[in-house]
Amino acid sequence: MLYGRQTEEAALDALLGAAREGRGGALVLRGEAGIGKSALLDRVSEAPVHTVLRVTGCEAERDLVGAAMLQLLWPLQDVVAQLSGPQAEALRTVLGGSAVPADRYTTGLALLTLLAHLAESGPVLCVVDDAQWLDQSSADALLFAARRLDAEPVALVFAAREEGFDARGLPELFLPRLDRQAAAKVLDRYRLPAPRREQVLEDADGNPLALLEFGRSDRTSGPSAGRHVTDRVLASFRDTIAELPSDVRLLLLTAAADSSRDLASVLAAVDALGGNGPQALEAAERSGLLRIDGVQPAFRHPLIRAAAYQSAASVQRARVHRELAGLAADSDARARHLALAALGPDASVAAEVARAADRARDRAAPAIACDLYQRAAALTTSLPDRGRMLRRAAAAAVGAGDLRLAGVLAEQAGPLATTGTDRAALAEVRAAVEFERGDQAAAARLLVAGAPEAEPGPAASMLRTAATYAWFSGDADSVRACAGLLPGDHTVQGMAGLVDGDHRAGLAALAEAVAEGGPGMRPVYAAALLGDDGRTEELVVAEVARRRRAGLVGGLPEALQMLARLQVIQGRHRDAEASVAEARAVAEDCGMPQRIGRLDVALARIAAIEGDPERCRPVAGGPVDGGIAVACLLGLLDLGLGRYEDALVRLESAWTRPAHYMTALVAATGDLVEAAVRLGAPERARLPWQRLVSWAEAGGQPWARALALRCEAQLTGREDAYAEAEALHAKSGRPFEAARTLLVHGEWLRRARRQAEARARLHEALEIFERLQATPWADRTRAELRAAGESATPAVPTARALADRLTPQELQVVRLAAEGRSSREVAALLFLSPRTVEHHLYKAYPKLGIRSRTELARLNLD
Repeated sequence: MLYGRQTEEAALDALLGAAREGRGGALVLRGEAGIGKSALLDRVSEAPVHTVLRVTGCEAERDLVGAAMLQLLWPLQDVVAQLSGPQAEALRTVLGGSAVPADRYTTGLALLTLLAHLAESGPVLCVVDDAQWLDQSSADALLFAARRLDAEPVALVFAAREEGFDARGLPELFLPRLDRQAAAKVLDRYRLPAPRREQVLEDADGNPLALLEFGRSDRTSGPSAGRHVTDRVLASFRDTIAELPSDVRLLLLTAAADSSRDLASVLAAVDALGGNGPQALEAAERSGLLRIDGVQPAFRHPLIRAAAYQSAASVQRARVHRELAGLAADSDARARHLALAALGPDASVAAEVARAADRARDRAAPAIACDLYQRAAALTTSLPDRGRMLRRAAAAAVGAGDLRLAGVLAEQAGPLATTGTDRAALAEVRAAVEFERGDQAAAARLLVAGAPEAEPGPAASMLRTAATYAWFSGDADSVRACAGLLPGDHTVQGMAGLVDGDHRAGLAALAEAVAEGGPGMRPVYAAALLGDDGRTEELVVAEVARRRRAGLVGGLPEALQMLARLQVIQGRHRDAEASVAEARAVAEDCGMPQRIGRLDVALARIAAIEGDPERCRPVAGGPVDGGIAVACLLGLLDLGLGRYEDALVRLESAWTRPAHYMTALVAATGDLVEAAVRLGAPERARLPWQRLVSWAEAGGQPWARALALRCEAQLTGREDAYAEAEALHAKSGRPFEAARTLLVHGEWLRRARRQAEARARLHEALEIFERLQATPWADRTRAELRAAGESATPAVPTARALADRLTPQELQVVRLAAEGRSSREVAALLFLSPRTVEHHLYKAYPKLGIRSRTELARLNLD
């Protein structure tokens, strides 16, 4: 019977009820030690569900990669064996059956698939106690799955202390202390004399564990002034342990120190240290401090473990860890025990801990790797080795998202980097810190300065990365420096050519880079800088597919961002929103704030086309891509809303920025020219137009040549330029720009009193603007149609495109299902569970006016 927890019990009942109805979810119970979180988990675990899984975080296992996941998966090995593909490999890696390192978020996806598989037989409940002590890789996997349970009959409940375990995005319920009435009911079991009862109620202050411990003990809790109730409970446990025989204290210490929770190892260590293991175990069980769960020793409460460990002298703890190291079957556990057994620097122990850190790094557990590298640095007897360990710790801290710690560790490593190779490697780490802080220019300079001391292969990689950072931050000098050091790299040479205004040389080099191809995103970026939309699409679609197939969850946002950018250009706004929604969800899980900012820019571009200032506001003033991308979309917004002076000033200012050479600004030249012409100041647009002409002639892309011709027609009045532009637009795949050319040509024809010709082009433009929901542009076109003699051009809403009726994720699911893929195949590609795919299809069918999957193939979902 739980007292005073009606609110919490109701929340857990609601979570389970929703799971039974197929609506999964998660909940985090927060509160201080002893507040009753575990009791609530015990209570909910008794619920009538098909499968109950339980995991308990252990402080001694926080730096053992996948320890909690192993605990979860061990009873499910037969189920794991039924899975296949990258996800099965990820789970087998946790179980020790695969040597293939797994992306930490692929493990989370694999866990989601496993839970969905279990849920096919009935509702699943997974409870995670002491989540603040989960190893980071297990925590990442569990949280990744928890955020994607919407359509699964799965409930996931975490219990965690007030500090630690960052579960942002999940609902949390804070457990307060019990009121006096509930606290008194807890104490009723002891039948204490009234004075003693009042003393316990006062000392415990509503903490259930304190009520139970103080109530069962004749000992007072000591002075309470200035001491937290948890500290008083801990002190009470220490006092209780101090009264036990030395053999029992030794056994409790050994059990607290052991990360394997293997009873045989604990007893063997006690015997080796001069105690009598079996007798000590019997006495420990009689004391009520320890119990045996199967073959594992378990403390009645985690605070007892803490008390048993803290009560021992450091020399005694070291002896226990040294003995456990000799018994450890796992190399990571052995390294951990050796580190804790060392009372001073020890080169051999440092080397073993460093190897454990390498393994953690390779298994995508950067937080654990960072801690182990720091331990290795403290233990090594070599200053250069200490510098290398600190540098690797700093790199791992970047991977874990702790930029403050990464900066501190990099500073500590600096004076110890005595070789060129070490200094170059440290420059890479410092550059990564600056990049994650948002200063790409500083990152580029660090890489350029460090590359000459690196080996040829790493040096080339550093310079390519530096050139990219420098390009987007407007650091022309660093781009040139990289080009000087990488004469054979076509992408970097192309960047340098464009930086210097040599469009012919720059675009020719980028074309060579695209032709070379290669894995990863480099050829995608080269094609995008070249403005070759067709080749960009081929490359980025292939790269997205590759990362999906390989289960590279953490690498997906970068590729999806580039795909979304292209989809906006192509007028596929709903597709772009779907790409951004998927990328953003993963980026938030993976802690990628820089990527999230770039994704927001893609959505803001759509908002600018649609004339919605509110949706553009979040990115205003942002530093993405040197501010050029944001300036261009805000200039377009101003232009569409008739704020021509604002648009012109904004775009003129962008041309004065360091990153003025970027393709996005070249593409915005049409906006600048139109703003200048409508203001009656065409002279302000001539220089940008000439740059555009040079760029378009050098690159030969149809969209760029069409844009240059439209600008020419607006600036010179040459009508043939409009017709030539329209012909090129037909090959360009950029409908918004094509419609704008039709609009301004229609305006010119109307002023020339060629009304029928004007109306033909304006109707064509209006159809595109309405399809793109470009409201201000559609309104302007209707006004022109009226001026061209059309008596009524009402804004009659056209039938919504099928794609517009769906949410971004529904659209993704429906498109893949329409290709004939099964729900499992779609789930694997979109990092969802099969049931979630079915849920989205179920919601989409009525919106599309169909009843089954077989009808999808005949629909137009563009």
